[in-house]
Amino acid sequence: MADTVTPNLRLVLGGNTFGWTSDRETSFAVLDAFVAAGGTHIDTADLYASWVGDGTGGQSERILGEWFKERGNREQIVLATKMGGLAPYDNQQHDSVVAALEASLERLQTDYIDIFYSHYDDENVSIADQAVTYDSLVKSGKVRNIALSNYSPERIREWLEYATANNLTLPAAIQPQYNLVHRADFEQAYQPLAREFGVATFTYFALASGFLTGKYRSAADLEGQNRAGFVEGYATDEGFKVVDKLVEVATARDVAPATVALAWQLAKGVTAPIASASSPEQLPALVAAATLELDKDEVAALDEAAQTFA
Repeated sequence: MADTVTPNLRLVLGGNTFGWTSDRETSFAVLDAFVAAGGTHIDTADLYASWVGDGTGGQSERILGEWFKERGNREQIVLATKMGGLAPYDNQQHDSVVAALEASLERLQTDYIDIFYSHYDDENVSIADQAVTYDSLVKSGKVRNIALSNYSPERIREWLEYATANNLTLPAAIQPQYNLVHRADFEQAYQPLAREFGVATFTYFALASGFLTGKYRSAADLEGQNRAGFVEGYATDEGFKVVDKLVEVATARDVAPATVALAWQLAKGVTAPIASASSPEQLPALVAAATLELDKDEVAALDEAAQTFA
């Protein structure tokens, strides 16, 4: 199952910056550079970027739709989007899921989604009902694969077991949070579950909102930074210890710390991490991770530095 959604380049381009930190022109440049580097898998959501503008969301999907139309390359892209976090479809009722899909298809200017995620669980709707709803999307031909994000391991297992027992479409992927300073839940619960059922893992916050780029080496480096609020939770002695080791390994390899942070995930068995770029200049460090093979000693050193978070 995982093989059907594994990208050619083991990196997923996150679309959360489109319409937020990247305007239309810059977003197009990032997308073009990603494809030129061999990238095929792009991840977005109806929710992106509802935190700006009038709060109605859909900016990222609209930009992607315009890019597909101008480039004529929809068939060459593995397109993932999500529903469940954007009002009025911020639930997993059948009619909301169907309406959210139709709205995404319109914004994306396409008639199918390669991977359609339930972005957030809705415990008011049984897993059985959710599984039936998402199976119907695949049967409609408008969705090729379904996937889950922000579900507990217990609810994911329930979905996988129910779908298997009832001959319904199985989720092809899960999207949990994972990085060097957020390890425990993925390594102890999500990854074993994914391996048991042959499900792909596409991990978000792969660079811990920029903390693992090496930009922040001490608490003083966060002062006056626009994104300080996103990373301050990591800015501890234990967190900076991880960054120090990351920079050490990156310097020895003559690559960017972000490259090593993503390559570590691949060495740990992640199908492909999700990473975003606000400009084309940020892409090479991300793309380089797909071909950087860390040796056992490097992985062990990073593991040890990040043991607090495991």
